Amino acid sequence: MEELLVLALLLDEDMVTEEAYHKRLDELFLNDAENDDLLYLEWETNIKKAIIYIRTRVDGRVLDEERFERILMSQLKGYYNNGVDIKDFADRMYHVWGNLPGTLQNREPFFTLSYADDPLSWGDEEQTRSIYENLLNDDKN
Repeated sequence: MEELLVLALLLDEDMVTEEAYHKRLDELFLNDAENDDLLYLEWETNIKKAIIYIRTRVDGRVLDEERFERILMSQLKGYYNNGVDIKDFADRMYHVWGNLPGTLQNREPFFTLSYADDPLSWGDEEQTRSIYENLLNDDKN
């Protein structure tokens, strides 16, 4: 469910497409057709309800935090490297941070998503970029 949580968070911020979500969901379901969560999501046609389902199911379960971190940072890095507007990216990162499970919000590297845009408030785009690039290029990710 870690991968689906990442996709749900990014889908909610228009950082991935519904098609990408459905494609990955299909692949996961084909590999584990007995999984009740995947079966439910395969049948759920309302994407907003699917996102809510994923977020509520993961919050109540043990999350493989290292796997979640690797997947999230990889997705964010790919999005960032497509030459996005830094202010738009920063807004989206703050929202992603706000939608993370509470157990992760105050842990690094996730907490960085809550403040990396602070230098933008005094016009320092370079420092904000540096913070994001250090985060996304960390060897662990």
